[in-house]
Amino acid sequence: MTIENGIRVIAGSMILLSVLLTVFVHPNFVWLTVFIGANLLQSAFTGTCPGVFVLKKLGILAK
Repeated sequence: MTIENGIRVIAGSMILLSVLLTVFVHPNFVWLTVFIGANLLQSAFTGTCPGVFVLKKLGILAK
């Protein structure tokens, strides 16, 4: 799996999870969606994403 694909999988999964939590658990979970969006924006400008570190630690991406 490439880094880009891995990040897309994590981001998409987290967005879907946060929307489900917002609808079914508590409206304040919308802030998780906001955080994910802000993280995607900063990674577009800086070129670094914390999700890459998570994927590497889990062994999904080659180091």
